[in-house]
Amino acid sequence: MEKIDNLDKKILSILSKNARIPFKDVAAECNVSRAAIHQRVQHLIEANVIMGSGFDVNPKSLGYSTCTYVGITLEKGNMYKEVVERLVHIPEIVECHFTTGPYTMLVKLYARDNEQLMSLLNDQLQGIPGVVATETLISLEQSIKREIPVHVD
Repeated sequence: MEKIDNLDKKILSILSKNARIPFKDVAAECNVSRAAIHQRVQHLIEANVIMGSGFDVNPKSLGYSTCTYVGITLEKGNMYKEVVERLVHIPEIVECHFTTGPYTMLVKLYARDNEQLMSLLNDQLQGIPGVVATETLISLEQSIKREIPVHVD
């Protein structure tokens, strides 16, 4: 990954707080031209420093009232990629991580209710070849959600 300078960090700091801020406002805050901001942001995207942009949709507004983390234990760790290929087809799964610790992997999913959650666990996750156990943790409330802070030197 390429090194980013203080101007890049300042741009990232501003955008991480408000991704919808107009480039002209970012340029004014950074004391550079709008074209410079546009070029820098494009470069940061191409260098995979900025990885996506978009809107966070509130799952509850779509009827998904249960946020759940599921620890998955696999028969063998090297089955991870094959299991991910199956998990990617379950749209309620929004994150998947290969982990250390008590689980081989950890997934985050949303369910409309406990009945759908039970179906996701029993009928889909636990039926994947190589999955030997799951442990379910239901999130009661999300208190913090933010990007990693960008510190400008």
